[in-house]
Amino acid sequence: MAVLAIHNLNVRFATPDGEVAAVSDVSLSVAKGECLGIVGESGSGKSQTFLAAMGLLARNGSATGEALFGGVNLLTADEPTLNRFRGNALTMVFQDPMTSLTPHMKVGQQLSEVLVRHKGLGAHDARMRVIEMLKRVQVSEPARRFSMYPHELSGGLRQRVMIAMALLCGPELIIADEPTTALDVTIQAQVLDLVRAAKEELNTAVVLITHDLGVVAGLADRVAVMYAGRVVEEGAVRRIFKAPQHPYTQGLLACTPRLDDAATSSLVTIAGQPPNLQRLPPGCSYHPRCPYAFERCTRETPLLTPARGGGVKACHLDELPAARQVA
Repeated sequence: MAVLAIHNLNVRFATPDGEVAAVSDVSLSVAKGECLGIVGESGSGKSQTFLAAMGLLARNGSATGEALFGGVNLLTADEPTLNRFRGNALTMVFQDPMTSLTPHMKVGQQLSEVLVRHKGLGAHDARMRVIEMLKRVQVSEPARRFSMYPHELSGGLRQRVMIAMALLCGPELIIADEPTTALDVTIQAQVLDLVRAAKEELNTAVVLITHDLGVVAGLADRVAVMYAGRVVEEGAVRRIFKAPQHPYTQGLLACTPRLDDAATSSLVTIAGQPPNLQRLPPGCSYHPRCPYAFERCTRETPLLTPARGGGVKACHLDELPAARQVA
């Protein structure tokens, strides 16, 4: 059973230059104990999909459709209902912990507030629980870090604090939005291990939003590939990596460097640029960049249909020509 089920989600932003179609007809779901990876270039709608579900869109944004969590449509829920879920059963780890943590409040105070608000704990019990959680996410000297300000911590420690905050109330779903950006590779691995532990030990559902296909390969069970605000392919991670069925997915994988491919001396790139979301091209949004585009692609938007080997794809091609595979 899905912990979060998104149906026909559309997100629009009103700007002085016209309406921006950030997300169009997106349907996704994630089950308990499952990790769903969301990949795509910047501006593909990855983050806006889940910010909409969390009720965190910018003021000029609006969303239609459904985002069902615990039987409640989060898109139409009032603020008290959203606040009951957010930080408790539904949590989000943002890309930049420095802007996510309140700079003038001590770390321990910010984490304790979550337990006081959602679990009704007293100050002493909350402090003990926070220190225990900081230790669990491998924050050294947790009692001392409890009384420090965010700027006194390294980037890696701040991200661990954010993960600790996300785990404090035993959430049903964690949305991790580029959680390893700007961290060195050693810290990245440690942060991902913490997310993996939450998934496996607590049976928590995880949505992992990232541009890093290596991260997806190591953690996700299923992958949804987004382009120009739409899901263009979705399926089991192994199938997506071994046999992509959409030209964009194939292009993303070809852009990924491999240490075991001596025959490849230079990186492959996807020609062109992502489309302007205010003036999307007719038909398939990817057709101006697609090496396999034909006349139908320029006039008809492809719908998600069953893909060879499982999952779904939004492509008019019956079968995609083979390309360099990424294991």
